[in-house]
Amino acid sequence: MIRLAFTIIVGVLLGGVVHLVSVLALPRIATQDAYSRLTPMTTLNTVIQLPLAEPGTSPMPFMDPAFATAICRYDLSEGPLKLTVPVSQAYTSVSFYTRNELAYYAINDRSAGKKVIELDLMTEAQHNELPEDEEITSADRLIIDSPTTTGLIVLKALAPEPGLMPQAQASLKAASCSVQTEPPAKAEKPRGKR
Repeated sequence: MIRLAFTIIVGVLLGGVVHLVSVLALPRIATQDAYSRLTPMTTLNTVIQLPLAEPGTSPMPFMDPAFATAICRYDLSEGPLKLTVPVSQAYTSVSFYTRNELAYYAINDRSAGKKVIELDLMTEAQHNELPEDEEITSADRLIIDSPTTTGLIVLKALAPEPGLMPQAQASLKAASCSVQTEPPAKAEKPRGKR
Protein backbone atom coordinates (compact mmCIF):
# COMPACT_ATOMS: atom_id res chain seq x y z
CA MET A 1 0.00 0.00 0.00
CA ILE A 2 2.80 2.41 0.87
CA ARG A 3 4.58 1.52 -2.36
CA LEU A 4 1.44 2.37 -4.39
CA ALA A 5 0.95 5.70 -2.57
CA PHE A 6 4.63 6.55 -3.10
CA THR A 7 4.35 5.75 -6.84
CA ILE A 8 1.25 7.94 -7.19
CA ILE A 9 2.87 10.87 -5.37
CA VAL A 10 6.06 10.61 -7.46
CA GLY A 11 3.97 10.41 -10.67
CA VAL A 12 1.94 13.51 -9.74
CA LEU A 13 5.07 15.47 -8.79
CA LEU A 14 6.88 14.43 -11.99
CA GLY A 15 3.81 15.34 -14.09
CA GLY A 16 3.61 18.73 -12.35
CA VAL A 17 7.29 19.48 -13.00
CA VAL A 18 7.01 18.48 -16.69
CA HIS A 19 3.87 20.61 -17.08
CA LEU A 20 5.46 23.63 -15.41
CA VAL A 21 8.66 23.41 -17.46
CA SER A 22 6.74 23.05 -20.74
CA VAL A 23 4.45 26.00 -19.94
CA LEU A 24 7.42 28.23 -19.06
CA ALA A 25 9.54 27.11 -22.05
CA LEU A 26 6.85 27.27 -24.74
CA PRO A 27 6.88 31.08 -25.25
CA ARG A 28 10.64 30.99 -25.81
CA ILE A 29 10.66 28.12 -28.30
CA ALA A 30 7.49 28.98 -30.25
CA THR A 31 8.29 29.98 -33.83
CA GLN A 32 5.05 31.83 -34.62
CA ASP A 33 4.98 34.38 -31.81
CA ALA A 34 3.50 37.85 -32.33
CA TYR A 35 6.83 39.43 -33.27
CA SER A 36 7.51 36.77 -35.93
CA ARG A 37 3.97 36.98 -37.34
CA LEU A 38 4.13 40.77 -37.63
CA THR A 39 7.64 40.99 -39.13
CA PRO A 40 6.52 40.47 -42.76
CA MET A 41 3.70 43.04 -42.38
CA THR A 42 5.65 45.80 -40.63
CA THR A 43 8.71 48.00 -41.05
CA LEU A 44 11.13 48.74 -38.23
CA ASN A 45 10.47 51.95 -36.28
CA THR A 46 7.37 52.80 -38.31
CA VAL A 47 3.68 52.76 -37.36
CA ILE A 48 1.77 50.33 -39.61
CA GLN A 49 -2.00 49.86 -39.38
CA LEU A 50 -3.29 46.30 -39.23
CA PRO A 51 -6.32 45.31 -41.28
CA LEU A 52 -9.62 45.35 -39.42
CA ALA A 53 -10.43 42.19 -37.49
CA GLU A 54 -12.80 39.89 -39.32
CA PRO A 55 -13.65 36.27 -38.52
CA GLY A 56 -11.01 33.97 -39.93
CA THR A 57 -8.83 36.69 -41.47
CA SER A 58 -7.48 38.74 -38.55
CA PRO A 59 -3.67 38.92 -38.52
CA MET A 60 -3.50 38.28 -34.77
CA PRO A 61 -5.73 36.07 -32.63
CA PHE A 62 -8.39 37.60 -30.37
CA MET A 63 -8.46 41.02 -32.08
CA ASP A 64 -11.47 43.11 -31.10
CA PRO A 65 -13.44 44.35 -34.15
CA ALA A 66 -14.40 47.54 -32.27
CA PHE A 67 -10.75 48.71 -32.25
CA ALA A 68 -8.52 50.03 -35.00
CA THR A 69 -5.05 48.61 -34.35
CA ALA A 70 -1.59 49.72 -35.41
CA ILE A 71 1.85 48.29 -34.64
CA CYS A 72 5.30 49.79 -34.32
CA ARG A 73 7.98 47.08 -34.36
CA TYR A 74 10.96 48.83 -32.77
CA ASP A 75 14.71 48.42 -32.58
CA LEU A 76 16.54 50.74 -30.17
CA SER A 77 20.06 49.80 -31.28
CA GLU A 78 20.25 52.94 -33.47
CA GLY A 79 18.97 55.25 -30.73
CA PRO A 80 15.89 56.18 -28.69
CA LEU A 81 12.45 56.41 -30.29
CA LYS A 82 10.02 59.30 -30.22
CA LEU A 83 6.40 58.08 -30.19
CA THR A 84 3.53 60.45 -30.91
CA VAL A 85 -0.08 59.22 -30.95
CA PRO A 86 -3.04 61.60 -31.38
CA VAL A 87 -5.94 60.46 -29.23
CA SER A 88 -9.20 59.39 -30.83
CA GLN A 89 -12.62 60.67 -29.84
CA ALA A 90 -13.55 57.63 -27.75
CA TYR A 91 -10.48 55.86 -26.30
CA THR A 92 -6.84 55.35 -27.27
CA SER A 93 -4.30 53.02 -25.67
CA VAL A 94 -0.62 52.30 -26.21
CA SER A 95 0.97 49.07 -24.91
CA PHE A 96 4.64 48.10 -24.94
CA TYR A 97 5.91 44.52 -25.26
CA THR A 98 9.38 42.99 -25.34
CA ARG A 99 10.47 40.71 -28.18
CA ASN A 100 9.26 37.75 -26.09
CA GLU A 101 5.78 39.26 -25.56
CA LEU A 102 6.34 40.46 -22.01
CA ALA A 103 4.16 43.53 -21.40
CA TYR A 104 6.15 46.18 -19.53
CA TYR A 105 4.22 49.45 -19.92
CA ALA A 106 0.82 50.76 -21.01
CA ILE A 107 -0.77 54.18 -21.18
CA ASN A 108 -4.14 55.45 -22.38
CA ASP A 109 -5.56 58.83 -23.30
CA ARG A 110 -7.12 59.34 -19.88
CA SER A 111 -3.88 58.81 -17.97
CA ALA A 112 -1.93 60.94 -20.49
CA GLY A 113 -4.39 63.81 -20.01
CA LYS A 114 -3.50 65.42 -23.33
CA LYS A 115 -4.75 65.45 -26.93
CA VAL A 116 -1.56 63.68 -28.00
CA ILE A 117 0.31 60.88 -26.24
CA GLU A 118 4.00 61.75 -26.55
CA LEU A 119 6.86 59.78 -25.07
CA ASP A 120 10.47 58.77 -25.54
CA LEU A 121 11.33 55.05 -25.58
CA MET A 122 14.90 54.03 -24.80
CA THR A 123 16.99 51.42 -23.08
CA GLU A 124 18.19 51.99 -19.55
CA ALA A 125 21.74 52.62 -20.85
CA GLN A 126 20.47 55.28 -23.27
CA HIS A 127 18.46 56.87 -20.46
CA ASN A 128 21.56 57.01 -18.26
CA GLU A 129 23.47 58.81 -21.06
CA LEU A 130 20.97 61.69 -21.13
CA PRO A 131 22.28 64.89 -19.56
CA GLU A 132 20.59 65.67 -16.29
CA ASP A 133 18.63 68.88 -16.36
CA GLU A 134 17.03 70.08 -13.15
CA GLU A 135 14.47 72.16 -15.04
CA ILE A 136 12.99 69.17 -16.89
CA THR A 137 10.61 67.22 -14.73
CA SER A 138 8.80 63.97 -15.40
CA ALA A 139 5.71 66.02 -16.22
CA ASP A 140 7.60 67.75 -19.06
CA ARG A 141 8.72 64.56 -20.79
CA LEU A 142 7.62 60.94 -20.40
CA ILE A 143 10.54 58.52 -20.77
CA ILE A 144 9.93 54.79 -20.91
CA ASP A 145 12.83 52.40 -20.30
CA SER A 146 12.61 49.29 -22.46
CA PRO A 147 14.08 46.12 -20.91
CA THR A 148 15.15 44.93 -24.40
CA THR A 149 16.37 46.63 -27.57
CA THR A 150 13.62 45.11 -29.73
CA GLY A 151 9.89 44.77 -29.20
CA LEU A 152 6.40 45.82 -30.21
CA ILE A 153 4.27 48.87 -29.51
CA VAL A 154 0.54 48.20 -29.96
CA LEU A 155 -1.68 51.23 -30.61
CA LYS A 156 -5.46 50.87 -30.32
CA ALA A 157 -8.27 53.35 -30.96
CA LEU A 158 -11.87 52.51 -30.06
CA ALA A 159 -14.72 52.99 -32.51
CA PRO A 160 -17.83 52.75 -30.29
CA GLU A 161 -20.03 52.58 -33.40
CA PRO A 162 -19.16 51.03 -36.79
CA GLY A 163 -19.58 54.43 -38.49
CA LEU A 164 -16.77 55.89 -36.32
CA MET A 165 -14.15 53.35 -37.45
CA PRO A 166 -12.69 55.70 -40.14
CA GLN A 167 -12.10 58.34 -37.45
CA ALA A 168 -10.35 55.79 -35.20
CA GLN A 169 -8.19 54.66 -38.12
CA ALA A 170 -7.35 58.26 -39.00
CA SER A 171 -6.07 58.98 -35.49
CA LEU A 172 -3.74 55.96 -35.68
CA LYS A 173 -2.64 56.89 -39.21
CA ALA A 174 -1.38 60.20 -37.82
CA ALA A 175 0.76 58.40 -35.21
CA SER A 176 4.54 58.34 -35.61
CA CYS A 177 7.29 56.17 -34.19
CA SER A 178 10.78 57.18 -35.30
CA VAL A 179 14.38 57.13 -34.15
CA GLN A 180 15.51 60.40 -32.58
CA THR A 181 18.41 61.80 -34.51
CA GLU A 182 19.27 64.35 -31.85
CA PRO A 183 18.95 64.19 -28.06
CA PRO A 184 15.57 65.13 -26.54
CA ALA A 185 15.10 68.88 -26.38
CA LYS A 186 15.63 70.72 -23.14
CA ALA A 187 12.83 72.80 -21.72
CA GLU A 188 13.28 76.53 -22.09
CA LYS A 189 13.52 78.69 -19.00
CA PRO A 190 10.36 80.71 -18.41
CA ARG A 191 11.04 84.39 -18.88
CA GLY A 192 9.71 86.60 -16.16
CA LYS A 193 9.27 90.36 -15.92
CA ARG A 194 12.16 92.25 -14.40
